[in-house]
Amino acid sequence: MTSLDEWVLHGDEMRRPLLVNPKISESTKLVIVGAGLSGLCCAYRIAKKRPDLEIILHEKSSKFGGVISTWKENEWLCDVAVNATRPHPAFWRLIDDLNLNSFFKTSNPFAKSRWVLLDGKRHKLSWRTIFKIGPIKLLRSVKRSRNGGISVSELIPNKQIADAMCLGIVNDTSENVDADFLFPSLTKFGENPPIKKSKLNKLISETYPIFTPKKGSIASIEGGMQTLIDAVVSEITKLENVTIIHDSSAESPESIAKACQVGMESVLWTVPLGKDQSSSEISIYAVGYKQEQVSHIEKGYGTLIPDTKLPISGILHESDVHQSQRSPAGHRLFRLMVPHSRWDKDDSSVKKCAESLIAPNPEIFAKIGVREIPKYEPGHMSRMEEMETPCSYAGWCYSGVSITHVVDESERIADLF
Repeated sequence: MTSLDEWVLHGDEMRRPLLVNPKISESTKLVIVGAGLSGLCCAYRIAKKRPDLEIILHEKSSKFGGVISTWKENEWLCDVAVNATRPHPAFWRLIDDLNLNSFFKTSNPFAKSRWVLLDGKRHKLSWRTIFKIGPIKLLRSVKRSRNGGISVSELIPNKQIADAMCLGIVNDTSENVDADFLFPSLTKFGENPPIKKSKLNKLISETYPIFTPKKGSIASIEGGMQTLIDAVVSEITKLENVTIIHDSSAESPESIAKACQVGMESVLWTVPLGKDQSSSEISIYAVGYKQEQVSHIEKGYGTLIPDTKLPISGILHESDVHQSQRSPAGHRLFRLMVPHSRWDKDDSSVKKCAESLIAPNPEIFAKIGVREIPKYEPGHMSRMEEMETPCSYAGWCYSGVSITHVVDESERIADLF
């Protein structure tokens, strides 16, 4: 049973398995594979707590950040992957420790609305969405979900809405996504908190070190998420006990343990396990307009599109959401998500779809990146909970895909040292 103090620090992240070898804290040299956000945060947190511990950070490419990057062109700015964070004290603590307080702002209070395109019409997500799903059906499926291992389509008995929620996060349709993975607090996966959720939330809300976010808000960083990556890297390079090795390929935890002459318990693996883990691909586009061209588009967070006949699965309102600048004055910027499973690989088909959904003749239209997203099939979390840990595993591929999870998980692992 985990303690109340741990729940106050980490909230519902405590429901997710921590895939750590119990002997990791006995290491005299720690090898971390992967310099994405997970690997960087683990290196930063552990190195600060244990300045006596030698840490070697291996990265196969020449850059930091993994899937996180920020595209810039003149005054246009757009994150390729994660662009904001939901409220969680662990992320606020990281921002505070990195002295990024002045760059960190809550989301635009006038851009909270989210929509789903259902049968060609936009439906605004709210408490009324329950009636679209069917409250009795939903209640029954939530109760069934407590048995574990079901899909999101079984949890949310409205396929279009269920698909939209999954596509916006993991680029997959709901029958292929583990409900325990996406909604662990709803399915009651893992341990339950030792006190009522309402009392726990009150205790958690008192721990935010910068500002206490309002319900339903998110927060983001001026300059995009690349600002966060740059700040973590800057702090790591100041630490004498961390060595960073670029262009270093590791075939497996076993091979890197042998190469670095450490036991498997001293390897922290934060990257995919190669062919053992399947994934999907999604292309990201930035499309910008003059304000008058899109005055008919209500300000909000964005619209999710479950219709597989359209190549675009989501339109995010980049310049609406953030309080920091994402487009030139008098303009608006939108981010398009294009799953490869729905697309003919022709940029013109994406542009044509965007013009039909937003407005014709954009000021800027650019493909800004491709992301590879792990698959989290039904039963994923149960399998992770039972996974053997000769080494330790962290990051997107294992027990959480959100930026909150990655940052909080690094704290939980560092707490073991």
